[in-house]
Amino acid sequence: MQRPKATKEKGLVFQMKMFQEHNSRQSQAHKDIYAAYELAYTLVDFSAALLFVVGSVMFFYDSWQIPGTWCFLIGSIFFGVKPTLRVVREFHYLAIGRKKHLAERAPN
Repeated sequence: MQRPKATKEKGLVFQMKMFQEHNSRQSQAHKDIYAAYELAYTLVDFSAALLFVVGSVMFFYDSWQIPGTWCFLIGSIFFGVKPTLRVVREFHYLAIGRKKHLAERAPN
């Protein structure tokens, strides 16, 4: 896949497409953001899976079904957080690019 090229339209020189693999390698700041979000993504993913396993075990016992249901609910919420983290990361990348672009355009 080719890297998107910057275009100059209406004074803008920055253009970045979201959800492209190379976005995480554009600068050291992008790499740091990628690492932080991947760590968060992994923790959320692991927590969701753990809650589902614990909830499944709890469902074997009648007295533990309500806490098991809560484990399922919280695990489901964590599974919803996963794609949200990816979207937020992409907006974080875009914000960095805009700041860099504005800094380059600032008068000396």
